[in-house]
Amino acid sequence: MPSTGRCQHWLFTADLGFSTDLNVGGCVHDGFMTGIRDTLHEVRSRLLDALSFDAPTGWADDELLANAGALEALGRVVDAHRVAVAGEIAERSRIELGDQRLSTRKGCRSAVELLERVTQVSGFEARRRITLGAATRVRDEFAGEPGEARFPATAAALASGDVGADAAAAIIRELDRTRPYADPARLAAAEQALVDEATGSGDLAPVRCTADELRIQAQAWATFLDPDGVEPNDERAMRRRGFRIGRSARDGLIPVTGELMPEVAAKLTRLFDAHLSPRVGGGFQTDEDRALAAESGEDRTPDQQRHDVLAAIIDTAARSGEHPTIGGAAPTVLVSVRASDLAADRGVAHADGIDTPISLRAARHMICTGGTQTITFDDDGRIIELGSLERCFTAHQRRAITLRDGGCIIPGCTIPAAWTEIHHVTAHTDGGPTHPDNGVLLCWFHHRTIDTSGWLIRMIRGVPHVRPPRWLDPGGTWRPSTKSPTRLADQHERPPTAHAA
Repeated sequence: MPSTGRCQHWLFTADLGFSTDLNVGGCVHDGFMTGIRDTLHEVRSRLLDALSFDAPTGWADDELLANAGALEALGRVVDAHRVAVAGEIAERSRIELGDQRLSTRKGCRSAVELLERVTQVSGFEARRRITLGAATRVRDEFAGEPGEARFPATAAALASGDVGADAAAAIIRELDRTRPYADPARLAAAEQALVDEATGSGDLAPVRCTADELRIQAQAWATFLDPDGVEPNDERAMRRRGFRIGRSARDGLIPVTGELMPEVAAKLTRLFDAHLSPRVGGGFQTDEDRALAAESGEDRTPDQQRHDVLAAIIDTAARSGEHPTIGGAAPTVLVSVRASDLAADRGVAHADGIDTPISLRAARHMICTGGTQTITFDDDGRIIELGSLERCFTAHQRRAITLRDGGCIIPGCTIPAAWTEIHHVTAHTDGGPTHPDNGVLLCWFHHRTIDTSGWLIRMIRGVPHVRPPRWLDPGGTWRPSTKSPTRLADQHERPPTAHAA
């Protein structure tokens, strides 16, 4: 979008124990900004000179809190302009502009990528700013006159620095869902009421709400504006359905968010119930259930068990051969790790599609399940040797092992054979062959923790034997283990002396 040639005047004020009062004017002509960038650099420089990073350690309690509020007030002003800039970048990168999109002309796929590269913020933060910018940006009308922002009260409070970006996001996120159904007058009243609560203005809001408190209030308003929102609505549910996998790890875990259609949630819940009930969740457990749970040493929470069931479902789907291929092959996660790190048990591995490194323990788990391929580089990074794929159990071998084991061989585990992985009892690195006599069925959880859980597995003439952890069985008794109904029937029909042997 070409520039209108209008002038912009920005005011920055801060009270951080020193005096800064700047009235800055800068003009925008033909998309070229003069003066504003230099002034922003000057403000940044003066702030760095006036306030050292470790200054808070020398402040008194009241001074510390006062300056925290003053810094936040300054940050709100900066955030407001960050949002405005993001919204304008998105506006000039609209899809309908084609090759004239700003993002395209700068060699980026989207406004989000362009903002990421210019600011070095995360994709999540770039999308948040663009969403806020679009909702609070003055819209261009057909007659050429500026129109009203989609959320004018929030836009005004954000621009004045009275409301922060997180509070504005809480208002917009909740109320925007009701826009297609809510009465416009009621929607405007709800927005103004929430802005009043965020700014501490009005008789009903003597104290400013935090962003989290505001989110709760906004959810209450959304329910009031769209009372039918709690009723089943297939069209609305189809629009809102979604599943998102986060990119950044939190304490080593990737967050997952989303909303499932009711029938999809029902199917997933039934799968969980089939493999987690009745041993988890308490209530009506039989003596046999309790004995099996005690025998298996189960100490996972229900949430952890649901995670592990989901992991098994994903592995089963990937093996099924019923999904689209990628590059002519079944969907396969590539994990790269240096051989020297594996040998020294030091470092991390990397899985394609996820930015967060994975542990060497996780890498060994995936190697045991999916095989390895050795790639040798020279000092300059050139590939000089490409080994063949090793250590993958074939479909025929899996069927044979499944008939023998019948499911995860850890006593008390209810995960069926179709959802299990094949574990090399003697690791390939230790000379263990990829042969049914060296492979056993383990569920995702027991395979992932086999080196640390205390469970031990050995093969005796091709038959799996397990020994529980010492705290479960101080005597350390080895027992043959199978879930195969035919093998169990054979065991029951054997004479007692033969069975004991």
